[in-house]
Amino acid sequence: MQSTPQQSQGLWTRARKGFDTVFRRLEGFTAAPNSAYYLILGSTIALTAIGILMVVSASSVESIAAGASPYADGGKQAVVAVLGFICMFLLSRSNVNFWHRIAWPAYFLAVVLLLALFVIGIRVNGNLNWINVGGFSLQPSEAAKLAMSVWLAHILARKEKLLDRWQHVFIPAILFSGVIVGIVMVQHDLGTALILMSLLFSALFFAGVNYKILSGFGLFLVLAAGVSALTSGNRMCRITTWITGEACSGDSGSAYQSTNGLYGLASGGLFGTGLGQSRQKYSWIPEAHNDFIFAIVGEELGLVGALVILILFAVLGINIFRVVVRQEQLFHRVLGGSIMVWILGQAALNMAMVTGLLPVIGVPLPLISYGGSALLMTLMAIGVVLSLARDSTGAPAGRGAKGKQVKGKASKTKPRSGLVRGPGKQKPSKSARQAPERVTSS
Repeated sequence: MQSTPQQSQGLWTRARKGFDTVFRRLEGFTAAPNSAYYLILGSTIALTAIGILMVVSASSVESIAAGASPYADGGKQAVVAVLGFICMFLLSRSNVNFWHRIAWPAYFLAVVLLLALFVIGIRVNGNLNWINVGGFSLQPSEAAKLAMSVWLAHILARKEKLLDRWQHVFIPAILFSGVIVGIVMVQHDLGTALILMSLLFSALFFAGVNYKILSGFGLFLVLAAGVSALTSGNRMCRITTWITGEACSGDSGSAYQSTNGLYGLASGGLFGTGLGQSRQKYSWIPEAHNDFIFAIVGEELGLVGALVILILFAVLGINIFRVVVRQEQLFHRVLGGSIMVWILGQAALNMAMVTGLLPVIGVPLPLISYGGSALLMTLMAIGVVLSLARDSTGAPAGRGAKGKQVKGKASKTKPRSGLVRGPGKQKPSKSARQAPERVTSS
């Protein structure tokens, strides 16, 4: 079978064989070829549990000052987490046809919700990105991330043999994705727009798009982000503050949040001040339970606690990548790869922002920061990845009813209805072997 042009020239195709070899050798040392599913699930549960605990700690002072229970925000986060885990479990049992069917409806629903912000949206800290319905808040841009991941995988899979031509890459993948990114940019949410841009770029990368087309598009995204920053006084102020370490003239509070975030990290030391003992959460860091919650983690749990968060994200990212490397079909590869870049890229941006490696960018820390929409969509996205991983993990074939390996016998269980099916051939039934071959004419 001849390879298509984009398969022979795509950067991902060139690198994939090497990555797959590395992971197989590591699995030979660890004797755990089916561990990806459980490591993704375990790291997700651990990060979510730590997130709920830290939301309770970081928000307690402001909740008491507002006359509410100190556990108010943490309780809401826990309720959303339970709902998210239910959705994650259900989606981990989904099949490929389901995602193909909802790809276009999900895209149009995301666009409608984003446009609805101009009518019924609420502006928070200059960003128009919240809808309040019946006492509940919804952030459509978070749903747009998952919708874009599914839609891009569907579109690029349909055009798999045409991706060596820039016209078929541009229409509709880049053009229609640009609509969502453009709406988010108009709503002054550059942080989310950057995540959506990286998601789009990664989808093209994992689809095996020609490296010349990919390089040109990547340069365009960098220029677009740069122009967006240069044409906004608020964004330029953040960049100037990041470079000089001093507040902008006329905006003495521009360095307030980032400076106090660094104070929190510095005062934590090796083991931290103790859970619940943060001083910076006493209104020194505004909205400490949101974008700057990593500073509270570093202050209360110290360097050790911060490293635990980093290690858990590393475990999550490495094992999602292991799943992506094993995918043979373009749809599965693009879907898993774009979700991986979304979650890990957003986590890296947030932690780099808090530690002063990047200017302040309004993105939450996945699974840790307070926010129901972000937590729910992230858990749903991980459910999709678990569906991809089920082919080689999660109650794998060849195990008995009690989960023990059955030696010398092949599994008689039916193939799963997960997103991916194994490449192995199914053994024909006895009746099929005995049936005479029929020839039909067309």
